[in-house]
Amino acid sequence: MRKWLFSFAGGPCSGSPRSIRAWIIDQCNGLQHCRLMQCSIGLSNLICHSPSSVTRALQGLRLCLHPQGDSYTRRSAFNSILAGCIPVFFHPGSAHTQYTWHLPKEHAKYSVFIPEDNIRKKNASTEDRLGLIPHKKVQPMREEVISLIPRIVYTDPRAKLESV
Repeated sequence: MRKWLFSFAGGPCSGSPRSIRAWIIDQCNGLQHCRLMQCSIGLSNLICHSPSSVTRALQGLRLCLHPQGDSYTRRSAFNSILAGCIPVFFHPGSAHTQYTWHLPKEHAKYSVFIPEDNIRKKNASTEDRLGLIPHKKVQPMREEVISLIPRIVYTDPRAKLESV
């Protein structure tokens, strides 16, 4: 059983005033069902850039939040899939329209989509929206995520081979 309902691993995006990362961090901060992994300056930044540390952290989660950063896609989206965590996207360019060779066309089978504008306009609470997903739907989604792992395995050429 995974302990946390959802998580965000990252920091605020300083370059874009339209970024929803700050809102996501604010929503996650202090919630009982959210694990916030702050990735900014300092020691936490080192942990956030270690694939094995991130993967270990993601293994205890059901859903992993992936708002866009400096680009539509974040490496952590793939890390979450490798950890068996269901990705939650806020922009179609984060995965659905960009990785058509690697990810299934039926996005709802392996991921959750919450439009950025719903967060920006405060029409949706991430916790409320994700809390509405029934457990009987989460399990098949996780099985689909796990089936994706062979398609998306990657490596950082600077990394040492570690077991997780």
